[in-house]
Amino acid sequence: MNNKTLGNIFKGDKVIWMIFFFLCIISVVEVFSASSELTYKGGSYLSPLIKHIGILIMGVFCMVVTLNVKCKYFKILTPFMLIISFFTLIWVFVAGQSTNGAQRWISFIGIQFQPSEIAKGTMVLATAQILSALQTDHGADKNAFKYILCVCAIIIPLIGLENLSTAALLSLVILLMMIIGRVPGKQIGKLMGITTLIIVIIFALVMIMGEDKPEGNTKENLTEQLEKKPKEEEGLISRVFHRADTWKSRIDKFMSNKELSPDEVDLDKDAQVAHANIAIASSNVIGKGPGNSVERDFLSQAFSDFIYAIIIEELGIEGATFVAFLYIMLLFRTGRIANRCENNFPALLAMGLALLLVTQALFNMCVAVGLAPVTGQPLPLISKGGTSTMINCIYVGVILSVSRSAKTKPETAETTDNTTV
Repeated sequence: MNNKTLGNIFKGDKVIWMIFFFLCIISVVEVFSASSELTYKGGSYLSPLIKHIGILIMGVFCMVVTLNVKCKYFKILTPFMLIISFFTLIWVFVAGQSTNGAQRWISFIGIQFQPSEIAKGTMVLATAQILSALQTDHGADKNAFKYILCVCAIIIPLIGLENLSTAALLSLVILLMMIIGRVPGKQIGKLMGITTLIIVIIFALVMIMGEDKPEGNTKENLTEQLEKKPKEEEGLISRVFHRADTWKSRIDKFMSNKELSPDEVDLDKDAQVAHANIAIASSNVIGKGPGNSVERDFLSQAFSDFIYAIIIEELGIEGATFVAFLYIMLLFRTGRIANRCENNFPALLAMGLALLLVTQALFNMCVAVGLAPVTGQPLPLISKGGTSTMINCIYVGVILSVSRSAKTKPETAETTDNTTV
């Protein structure tokens, strides 16, 4: 009876469930270890851990609810989700709450959330629906490309105003979905050319309009923020490029090939990168063991954006490789599930969400080890978070929902073959 009850709760692909629980266990251990800053501020040793476990439990609940929803009902949600995403992104641009110089949060009936997290899943949902609806024997219809671009033109620029890295990763995921959905190669080639041109223009504008300023809460930065004009007095261009200084600073740091000696490193200006490097270098390959990190006390956002550096410090190269392996396994397992789907929509939806999670995870890891410029991307399902953790759990729930319907395809095909014989 107990096994039956557990089977009714944990439906769907067992490998996906196993990957999810491994990520959750690593998340609890590493967030507890990396939250010394929050412990110091809150005065409670267990408070950050209890809060994080509570969010994970709520995420699992949302995931179980989602996996019990049939895929056909996700299609009905698409227009509503697009409207919600558009208006909440406008809302956060006009009256959002600022975090680290970026307006990414809004509050609704006491709940604080990031509209960009909802918009990411909405874009994958809309792209999957368009590609599946316009599939032919020779691939996607030419009009599918136009419809996808129209939806992207409405949502992605609004995300990019406050979170350029999120907009870039989402664009990459949609491009990969179009390739999987067999959009004509000529259209994709033209898109790549235009995208390259747009990137060059944005890069040029950022480098022209931005000023080199240190990140972080230095005395100079705080003075400048106090002297800044109120938003109402700023022009539209200034508001659109209000993060140009941060973007330029990150690009300059990443592109700088100058080798610095330890005594030349400015821990005020380059604190995150410097302490992340120290954490990785001090791991001594085998790691210091869970809970033994030293750099967590100095590394800003150690429990979020740079948690992978803490994982390397504590668990060593083996632990870091295992974490990366879990994400790759998630992608490949979802690919197998998608391959068994009889219909295009669930297959494209599952692959799109898996790509969304895995590309963000790999990018976060690259940032932590210095292979990509610093951004605000957390490590999905591991970093401490509210909205992002809940939404990511829902994404996994959708993949599990698809796996439930996909399981029957091989059996059906086998039965048909036996009947024919």
